[in-house]
Amino acid sequence: MTMQTDVKSAHASVAGSLFNGPTRLKGLIICPAISTAATIQFKDGGSSGAVLLEIDIASNSNPNTYTFDVPGEGIRFTSTLYLALSAAVTGVTVFYG
Repeated sequence: MTMQTDVKSAHASVAGSLFNGPTRLKGLIICPAISTAATIQFKDGGSSGAVLLEIDIASNSNPNTYTFDVPGEGIRFTSTLYLALSAAVTGVTVFYG
């Protein structure tokens, strides 16, 4: 029998903790800023934690929203789901549980 957990969401446009505690990243939506390249990192344990997922967003004068479903049970974060950004984005929404 598979154990299910409630899926929650968090939204941010700047770096910071999205959830404190053990969790799994299940999916995300990224809305990039116009004409701004960015690298988005999801770290376990805060700003100096291990990078568990990194996504590069190319500069585009007409940016598209990107939607990602994380396969399997998601990416496991043992202490903190932390978002790090190299440049401003319009917004990042994550789904975790």
